[in-house]
Amino acid sequence: MAELRGQVRYRFRSDEHDVKVLIEGSSSWVKKTVAELGLEGVGWMMPIASEMRATNTSGIEIPDYEDAESEDFDETKLDQKPLDMGPTPDPSRIPIVRRPIGQLNLVEELEKIGLQVPVRPDPIELMEALEEMETPLPVQGTMSVDPMAEAWLRELLHLVVREHGITALKTEDIEEIASKRLGGREGTKLEVWLESLFSAGKLVKVHGGDATGWGPSPRWLIGKM
Repeated sequence: MAELRGQVRYRFRSDEHDVKVLIEGSSSWVKKTVAELGLEGVGWMMPIASEMRATNTSGIEIPDYEDAESEDFDETKLDQKPLDMGPTPDPSRIPIVRRPIGQLNLVEELEKIGLQVPVRPDPIELMEALEEMETPLPVQGTMSVDPMAEAWLRELLHLVVREHGITALKTEDIEEIASKRLGGREGTKLEVWLESLFSAGKLVKVHGGDATGWGPSPRWLIGKM
């Protein structure tokens, strides 16, 4: 029988005598039990768990399975203090910040760390930006219901995301800014069309408190779908 360590499983089966033996446990105990049953030399034994050894024990010696199972093993070794635990924690050095719920000024905190707060672009500015753009090529692919309208919507959202740092526009804003470039879609008709692009994975939907926003999926924005 091959030398195994750790947790093992022993199996023996005799169809002739309708005998089935299954023993699981530490290798030393399983071997002892197999010997007591007179099954040495028959059946087979296999490991049932890989031995894992810690790598961050800071100098503490972790015993092997066989050593830990022996009667001479000193369990106090497991209570040794690691060598690199560092200084004792001092809770008094941890700053405590308390404020009423809802009183955090996000704009002020962002400015403290040097980040600019995204400013939502004015719809009139976006309308003027679209006026100055060259007419885009129609979107390619059989999944597009209106390739030209989809191309204009992609240009609008590209402008919003890349130039203004805004991730989505409300349905009402899209209608105000680009309705005539989106096949004259307004109201429910526009919303149904946007829903179809969302279902196709081209848009993402952002649920707000009183409105729904629409943003571009990355692959659609760069023309990969």
